[in-house]
Amino acid sequence: MARRCEVTGKGVRTGNNVSHANNKTRRRFLPNLHVVSLISEALGRDVTLRVSSHGLRSVEHNGGIDNWLIKTRDDRLSDDAKVLKRKIKKALAAKQAA
Repeated sequence: MARRCEVTGKGVRTGNNVSHANNKTRRRFLPNLHVVSLISEALGRDVTLRVSSHGLRSVEHNGGIDNWLIKTRDDRLSDDAKVLKRKIKKALAAKQAA
């Protein structure tokens, strides 16, 4: 399982540890990921995703996971999030048709 946020696409970055003697050794900066359950109003159930803290704040700022996924481009989403986005769009279209 990759260390990547399923909502924002944030992943591992690389850089250097620099000592007082200016020795440089490679290191990894890992994203702050959490497994969270977000409530999808369109689907009427909880959705479990691996989300970074920044991604969680962004989702809440936009009014929930449904609004966030509809507004976000597909190239920024994980495969699971793309499937979820299609299900949400289908559920919203069915509600509007009824």
